[in-house]
Amino acid sequence: MELSLKKEDLTRYVMDQLNLFFPDRTRIPQEAIEGYIPAALADLDYCFSHVNDKYFRDGDRTMFNHLNSDQYAMFLYRLSNLLFKETGDVNVSTKLFLLNKCLHGIDLFYEVELPQIFLINHPLGTVLGRGKYSDFFIAHQKCNIGSNKDKFPKMGKYVSLHPGAAILGDCNIGENCKISAGSLVIDTDLKDNSVYIGMPRDHIIKKSDTKLGIWI
Repeated sequence: MELSLKKEDLTRYVMDQLNLFFPDRTRIPQEAIEGYIPAALADLDYCFSHVNDKYFRDGDRTMFNHLNSDQYAMFLYRLSNLLFKETGDVNVSTKLFLLNKCLHGIDLFYEVELPQIFLINHPLGTVLGRGKYSDFFIAHQKCNIGSNKDKFPKMGKYVSLHPGAAILGDCNIGENCKISAGSLVIDTDLKDNSVYIGMPRDHIIKKSDTKLGIWI
């Protein structure tokens, strides 16, 4: 993976941001995060290798740019998630989560388990809760995965949420399903290759076998 910053510089960059945004007496030392930077980048390397976008890969070479907000939001999530699972350090994991929220306007808690292959396109206003995700998941701006009556959605591979789309509650969303812009799915199952358009009381479901061209 081609990096815009060397790993040691990226470590200092993240550490400085954490201590600048959260200037409490519990300063984050470099050693608290440096051991998890390579693993987070390795996960993104694998993820980006499946993304058909010039900012993510060039031929067989993947690219990570700390000034690309989509990529950096994905990186901060993965770093917080890995660190929490490996160490249980709630303080650092929480600060990474909040830093992501401050910088990118995304609510993506470190305990949420996104799949290995996912994409956040323009993270502003997106909330991704504790659903069950599968590979090739993509969410655009202002999207929401959340609960209804304490139940969360389950999603197959190649699920895409277009701007302003939401899936809430006890939903089983099949593979290659697309939730169109501004649409809301609540406590509803969708079969494979469905396109959902509309709201719970006024919606249509179309059939489409086409997969998004963003994936390889």
